[in-house]
Amino acid sequence: MYRPYFYDRVSAGLDADGKPMAWSHRITGSSIIARWLPPGFQNGLDGDTIDGAAEPPYALPNMVVDYVRHEPPGIPTAFWRGVGPAHNVFVVESFIDELAAAARQDPVAYRRALLTKNPRAQAVLDLAAQNAGWGQPLAPGAGRGVSLQQAFGSYLAQVVEVEVAPSNEVRVRRVVCAMDCGTVVNPDTVRAQMQSGIAFGISAALHGEITLKDGRVEQTNFGDYRVLRIDEMPSVDVHLIDSSAAPGGIGETATSCVMPAVTNAIFAATGKRIRKLPIGNQAAGDKASTVQQQYPTARAN
Repeated sequence: MYRPYFYDRVSAGLDADGKPMAWSHRITGSSIIARWLPPGFQNGLDGDTIDGAAEPPYALPNMVVDYVRHEPPGIPTAFWRGVGPAHNVFVVESFIDELAAAARQDPVAYRRALLTKNPRAQAVLDLAAQNAGWGQPLAPGAGRGVSLQQAFGSYLAQVVEVEVAPSNEVRVRRVVCAMDCGTVVNPDTVRAQMQSGIAFGISAALHGEITLKDGRVEQTNFGDYRVLRIDEMPSVDVHLIDSSAAPGGIGETATSCVMPAVTNAIFAATGKRIRKLPIGNQAAGDKASTVQQQYPTARAN
């Protein structure tokens, strides 16, 4: 079965300081819970579809998140490593980055200002940014992107460095992540899960696409469903926060967090916003429009 395809519409109104006054997020896509666990589908709501969107780490004073079910005809969908947060963290963190640009503020500083009531999220953001050398110059064609998530009972921040070649080929060079998953039983297990989840997430962000022609899936194996090659694997630095909180999840956290960090890094390198996955050749073309600077409401479809 296949990972569900989602369409999101998110908008926000900003105050004079560039902070969100209002936040609206509508999610449209398939409901796995409705078929896999019907009792869990209540009043038209699938909790998995809004996971990572309904409770972001940021202080958003006026917020609405809703879900509209839409099933693709004839195509069965099922869970994928990352489940609900895999698509919602991409949307939320991409849009937060766009709001930072609209407010003409640094992406890390912008996030930090929205985390005054969330010290665990603030701590992983600061730790990742510090160890990644956030703010230090990079070569032309390179950029850093950041992503933050509160999901699976854990807090995770990642900073990604990418290079975009003149041919628009995107190469991820380095990933720095800071994890607070509560009490750590085996640090090596946590690091291994971060490394593997990052490889899986980068593969999906860059290449993970299933296409159909004449009613059949065109991809047959890894020859035409590309995954990250060993020589494409970036360096991965994992930093763990010493915590006495209850243990959280680690198996899917890195996958959902790395994808928006990659696309935000592409924006830093090229000025091109990526609002759809996989990235493919979207790094090509004109730079992002300045619509967010022209209107008081920032919107992304």
